Amino acid sequence: MILTVTANAAIDKRYVLERFGVGNVNRVKSCQANAGGKGINVARVASIVGEKMTATGFLGGHAGKFISERVEARGIKSDFVWCDGESRTCINIYDEVTGEQTEFLEPGFTVTKEDCARLIEKYRTILPDCRVVTISGSTPAGAGADLYRELILEAEEAEKPVILDTSGRLLEDCISARPTMIKPNIDEIRQLTGRPMNSREAILGAAKELHHEGIGIVVISLGSKGSLVSCDEGVFDVKVPKIDAVNTVGCGDSMIAGFAVGMSRGLPITEMVRLASAVSAANAMRMETGFVVMDDVNCLLPQIEIRKIR
Repeated sequence: MILTVTANAAIDKRYVLERFGVGNVNRVKSCQANAGGKGINVARVASIVGEKMTATGFLGGHAGKFISERVEARGIKSDFVWCDGESRTCINIYDEVTGEQTEFLEPGFTVTKEDCARLIEKYRTILPDCRVVTISGSTPAGAGADLYRELILEAEEAEKPVILDTSGRLLEDCISARPTMIKPNIDEIRQLTGRPMNSREAILGAAKELHHEGIGIVVISLGSKGSLVSCDEGVFDVKVPKIDAVNTVGCGDSMIAGFAVGMSRGLPITEMVRLASAVSAANAMRMETGFVVMDDVNCLLPQIEIRKIR
């Protein structure tokens, strides 16, 4: 079983408009609402790929009930900590004419120290039954890096690999806990290192530095240009095929799902990278966020190019 932690879950709403105009009345052509938050996207994709999943984190109010029901409807065990307050809603607006996407992300409710303690205790009880842990996204107000560091250290004590997918100061503050894997994108690696990262060589250097600091697998996501991976087995340059992308939101979460599945199945690093890259690309081929079709994944798998460069 794979355990996903989503501390700041949300209802994800996607509005499709013919043309989005700031300051105008905008009529929505279609709307989809789903359980969201990065870790829930991970759980949904990994479940489609064939893994047994449990999702935990914080939920609250009527929105929280909607999220929990949607999670369970996907065959994922919903085991969240319930708090006072209402889980947030995040809106993605897709402009059909320009292809641009605009997002509005609510901050979510504030959790207490007691809420955090309850999540840590629940997490401890689930850990023995899981093979891999993923911790994704932001923390709500009232919780910070201390929560994620504690979860990482608990996983280490239980000898469970943990994938951390967050950004900004939260990522900086959690590096010292040495998660098994991180997956920053270009903007995040620039912020993390304080350097411009204007060349592939500079990006590779940053990945190797982070690996040498104790992160088992460092994946630098390059979007449609693939990724760079530094790990004990070497440094790899990964290329993905050109696809007709319809929705790139959730591709990073899908990549995390692929890595988590690969770890759970004990795949060698190159096959883990291949699966994660194919799953990420497959997400972009579908309109629903954090969703893949296995026929797409299987078609993409042999097209992923992995070259060992160090």
